[in-house]
Amino acid sequence: MVGGGLSGLAAAFRLIELSAEAKRPLELTVIESGRRLGGIIETRRIGQYLVETGADSFITNKPWAVDLCERLGIAGQLIPTDAAFRRSLVLRNGRPVAVPDGFMLLSPTKLGPVLTSSIFSLRGKLRLGLEYFVPRHREKGDESLASFVRRRFGHEALERLVQPLVGGIYTADPEKLSLRATMPRFLEMEHRYRSLIRASKKQAMHRPTAEQDESGARYTLFLTLAGGLSELLDELERRVRQSAAVRLETGVLQIAKPPADDRGDSAPGWTLTLVGGSTETFDAVVLSLRSYLSAELLGPVDPQLSEQLRQIPYASSVVVVSGHRLSDIGHPLDAFGLVIPHIERRKILAISFGSRKFPGRAPEGRVLLRTFVGGDMQPELVEHSDEEILELVRAELSDILGVRGSTDFEIVSRFENAMPQYHVGHLELVSEIERRLAEHAGLALAGNAYHGVGIPDSIHSGERAAEALFETVLDTN
Repeated sequence: MVGGGLSGLAAAFRLIELSAEAKRPLELTVIESGRRLGGIIETRRIGQYLVETGADSFITNKPWAVDLCERLGIAGQLIPTDAAFRRSLVLRNGRPVAVPDGFMLLSPTKLGPVLTSSIFSLRGKLRLGLEYFVPRHREKGDESLASFVRRRFGHEALERLVQPLVGGIYTADPEKLSLRATMPRFLEMEHRYRSLIRASKKQAMHRPTAEQDESGARYTLFLTLAGGLSELLDELERRVRQSAAVRLETGVLQIAKPPADDRGDSAPGWTLTLVGGSTETFDAVVLSLRSYLSAELLGPVDPQLSEQLRQIPYASSVVVVSGHRLSDIGHPLDAFGLVIPHIERRKILAISFGSRKFPGRAPEGRVLLRTFVGGDMQPELVEHSDEEILELVRAELSDILGVRGSTDFEIVSRFENAMPQYHVGHLELVSEIERRLAEHAGLALAGNAYHGVGIPDSIHSGERAAEALFETVLDTN
């Protein structure tokens, strides 16, 4: 196992489970170049604050994270979002405005709140309502999210609401983002119902009443662990270490097939060259790395596969986490967070009100804010120093939310080239990668670069890689 992030640990744990089920011994090694396992997920305790420097929750309509928690015996620690604040805000002309009730990412479930919202002009509201009459798309190819939203709802819906809502998830440029690779359910809704508004209204009728007034996302579907997401990583690590060797601060320089014997036949398996020059051979290898890092290792093995992996672009971002006295903030923070449209020309992407989303994140009378900077549409901001980042975040929080006074703490967390960008044609590219990968027995790829960027997707990717290798290689040796 090369890579000890969430996907790598999920793959390792799944291999341990499969080995136990099949009653076949397994020698497993997890190799991680960093000082700790867990990748970009990290929970910290700062006084009475519980701080997530990376992701802070996961969605449950993809079952793999909940299922893993159940198998690890920690499902009892899962907690839902706070029902009191289940809505989102969007910046409009420099002022936070509520996302219309029932507006979920791309489409409203009801038109009344849209028609009374100050987010759209009268022309924009009329264009959005005309979505009822927009015909189905006839072309079968991939389409960008921007093209889809403009075609169905008009440019105001895209620029003023959809772009910032989706940008908060993918830190992406909607002009490049593949809808089929990221949100295929909206294509399915168009295909089945023709109108997304009609489809959204029908689907909303089957949800509990409390969910029908949510805005921004279906927050009732999100969970976290009471002690933070590191509880999941800590338990995964504990279980993996019981059955596997874990080697931290160990870099891999190259992967190759073992040398051929006297008859010219190559032995099965893969040889890893480690930093320092030592080599080790394994029956099978999972590369649970960012795709461009896997590309570097696989260049000598398969230049075509390496080039395909390099074609998946990445974006960088910075998260500033800060603790504040509630009395020092002019805005009531009566939502889960605020998204910033690119047309507002601000220097931040979004602000998550972390202690409004989940209990136990801040002490009484305090609030936890997570401010996002950079992404695919503002990459130059990530180049600023930590102090420059803090200065611009402080200025934006003051101007937008009326934040004043001193902070209890400030943390700058950088995620350089960490978010894969699913551009138009992504699914076709991944299919080509998987066809090429199938030619290399005993080799698998895992991570969020292929079939989904969220925590459940990352877990599923690792588990699929483990199952494929165990079935085709390890279980036959």
